[in-house]
Formats: sequence, structure tokens, C-alpha cells
Amino acid sequence: MSSPDRDTHRTKLLEAAGRLLRERQYANITARDLVTASGTNLGSIGYHFGSKEALLNEAIGIALEEWAETIGQAIQADAGDGLLAWMTRSLAVVLDEYDAIRPYYHAFIEALARSARSPELRRQLAAHYERQRERITGWILAAADGALELHEARHIASLMLGTADGMLIQGFIDAHEVPTSNELTAAMAKALARAPRAVG
Repeated sequence: MSSPDRDTHRTKLLEAAGRLLRERQYANITARDLVTASGTNLGSIGYHFGSKEALLNEAIGIALEEWAETIGQAIQADAGDGLLAWMTRSLAVVLDEYDAIRPYYHAFIEALARSARSPELRRQLAAHYERQRERITGWILAAADGALELHEARHIASLMLGTADGMLIQGFIDAHEVPTSNELTAAMAKALARAPRAVG
């Protein structure tokens, strides 16, 4: 198989995995489903990804990173009124855009559970989190306008990742109890108005 053919098979498999993840549960997608949907062969999965799980996890990671880029474009537009207010807006945007990522996030939750027994999967997920952490750190440094050191921005990025994940998991379990973006923004604006403005 020539190099362009190998690259095409890899791309087809990732595209097929993305489509299937929108349609069904992670655990119900078989290698044969991926081969049929991509028009490739079983050997291509092993050659390019090592396993079906690694293929699915990479497809999830790509979808989550595309979603994160969309979030980033929305929240970078106006960071002029302080870091804490910017963080609140960022979390509100996450809530607004959740429906776009819902099928992938459900699969991501399944992948997290599976990672308890798979060091390879944990490494893959850790790499995904590091890419997100680096992206968010950049946004935080821009919003803080020189008020934070790099390591401090990374700590806050980890906090924001944890908060966003926690809210999305709550939405997965009990969507009715998760605040809307308007509710979150209003509550946080009221809290920030009464709190000392240490940053921003």
C-alpha cells in the first residue's frame, strides 16, 4: 500500500469513527462497523492505531479539540473586564455549546472509565488533557494581561478543565439541575460584585 493510500485509510477511519460515535454508544462500535463505514479493512485499524479503542479515542480527542477551538474563538473576543469575569463567561459558553459535543462527551466518559485498566488509554487521555491545558493557559495569560506567571496560569487552566468537566458530567447525569449560561453568569456576576477584586 502506497503512502497516500495509507494516509487516506487513516483519514477515512477517523471520519467513520466520528460518524459512528455520534450515532451509537462507544462500547457498541465494533471493528467491523468501523471497516464497513470507512471502506477500509481490519488490518488498517491495527496498522494506523494499534487497536479499535485507540482509533475511537483519537476520534473523540479530535472532536473535543475542535469543540475547544470553537469555545476559544467565542471567549477570546472580549477579555477586557478581568480574569474572573472572563472565566465565568468561558464556563457559560461551555454550557451553551454542550449539545454540539454531547455524543462525543458521552463516549469520553466511557473512555475515562476504561482507562482505569489501560495504561495506554490513560497516556492518550493525558496527552489530550495536556493539549487542552496548554490552549487554555494561553487564553488565561492573555486575559490576565501580565498579572500571572506561566505556572499559575497552568494551575488555573487545570481548575477550569475540572470545573467544565464537572458541569458537563452533571449535565449528563441530571441536566435539569445544571444552571443555564444566563443563570450561571448572573449568579457569578453578583458574587464577583461583592468579592474583593484580587485579580482582574
